[in-house]
Amino acid sequence: MRIVCVAAVAAALFAMGGPALAQSPDPADIHRAALTQGEFDPFTRVLARIDVSQQRMYVYVENRLVHVWPVSTAGYGSYTPRGQWNAYWLSPNHRSSKYNNAPMPWSVFFNGDYAIHGTTAVGQLGSPASHGCVRLHTDNARIFFDLVERYGMASTVVSVVD
Repeated sequence: MRIVCVAAVAAALFAMGGPALAQSPDPADIHRAALTQGEFDPFTRVLARIDVSQQRMYVYVENRLVHVWPVSTAGYGSYTPRGQWNAYWLSPNHRSSKYNNAPMPWSVFFNGDYAIHGTTAVGQLGSPASHGCVRLHTDNARIFFDLVERYGMASTVVSVVD
């Protein structure tokens, strides 16, 4: 029985992004903090809570934590804005007009030119490395994009916290 339990915990950690998440705060604590900070309201169906200090994105659907993913926010000399916004534009095959036509697949724009999007630089996920956007593994970016498309941009909140 103990072997099965250890294997189940190991499998869960691997599925959530590896052993590094064992160091992360308890998702229940993050959920309580999100509720306390007013990030959930009757109109929020999808919440993407980006924790810059943890380099993690916590995705809630209808107030239930459903995904925890490593991200890359702004690297040295760049800045990812803090605050809350609704998603306002979806672009599945976006390319950067600022950074050499760099691919930004499955982009969900939330504040001006800032977006949550896929990246090919997956080795940098979990560390600050972007020009300000929130980078995700492309598979995860597509999942998030599909959630926003399904529930609607007006019902999607992006919250970036320290």
